[in-house]
Formats: sequence, structure tokens, C-alpha cells
Amino acid sequence: MFETLDEICADCASRLIRAARDRKSPMHTPVIATADVDARVMVLRAFDPTTWTLRLHTDTRAPKAQAVIADPRVAGVFYDKGAKIQIRVRGRGRIEAHGPVADAAWAASTNFARRCYLGEGPGAASPVATSGLPPEFEGVEPDDAQLVPARANFAVLLISIESLDWLYLAHTGHVRAQFVRADRAWQGRWVAP
Repeated sequence: MFETLDEICADCASRLIRAARDRKSPMHTPVIATADVDARVMVLRAFDPTTWTLRLHTDTRAPKAQAVIADPRVAGVFYDKGAKIQIRVRGRGRIEAHGPVADAAWAASTNFARRCYLGEGPGAASPVATSGLPPEFEGVEPDDAQLVPARANFAVLLISIESLDWLYLAHTGHVRAQFVRADRAWQGRWVAP
């Protein structure tokens, strides 16, 4: 069990770093909610512990991208069942489709992952069950030339975390702490679960 607020804040950073790097981390796929009260599971691609910024990938045509552009308030829930730890975050999101961050994220993606941006936009209606991919790319990895049109649909969602809510579930009694970011430092307090 953690004894101090500083230990908890450090643990949150450590868990988010691992979640971004390790596909098997239980926190690798958080639930992300936008201000339009819509939520979805997303893949955490990166976490910068210096700026407390999360990076996730999205399609520029996705409703969540438009929701973040209209109102940047974003929340996320990360849960590790084995450790019995939940981390809730709130912050400001921004969509970057162009520039060095989006370009680097695109370059670091595999062609198989990039193919998701070739198809119909998220939420496009279909008369049959569909992946949305063009038929020629179902189960097939496109080459770089075939992916050129996909780049226009790719963006990153960056979330600058402004507050954290940490909850440890224990049969002896749950423990909870909250943190708010003031300038570049975190201010924490214990709260009742």
C-alpha cells in the first residue's frame, strides 16, 4: 500500500508509461470520454511524464475528433484489475492532423495499422457488417504507395492531463487520492472513496 501522495502520483506516472509501452498492460486500452458525453475504448500510444500528456490515434472523420475540436474537455479511465487500481484523468484534448507529432506517429505506425485510415470514415452506414476497409485490403497489408490517401484521415489526440483521481480497491477499505495540476506541480489530497 502507498503511504504518501507523492508515491501515488509517481505510481500513476509509472503505470501510464507502462500502459503506453506494453500491449499486455491492463491500462493499455483506457476508456476515453469527450465533452459530448460519448465514451469509447482507445489504445494509449504514448505518455509523456514531463508534460503529463497522453497520445492516442484517431481518424479526422471520427465524431470524437469533431467533439474535441468543438469542446476540448476530455476524461479517461484506466483500470488494473490485478492491482485493484483505477486512475481517472481529466484534461484538455487537441487534435493534430499535421505537424511533427502527427507525422512522427504516422511514421512509427505499421502499414497494417495505417490501412484503417483507408476505408470509410467511422460511423459510415453500411447495408452489411463491414470493417469499412476497401475489399482489396481486408486481411492484406498495403504498401506505402497505396497508403498515401490514408494519411489525410490520420490524426493524434493529445490529452494534457489537468487532474487525476486514484482509487485503490481493498477489502479492508478503499483508499482514494485526488491531484490537481498547478503550473507544473501536482497538488494532492486524500479523499473518502
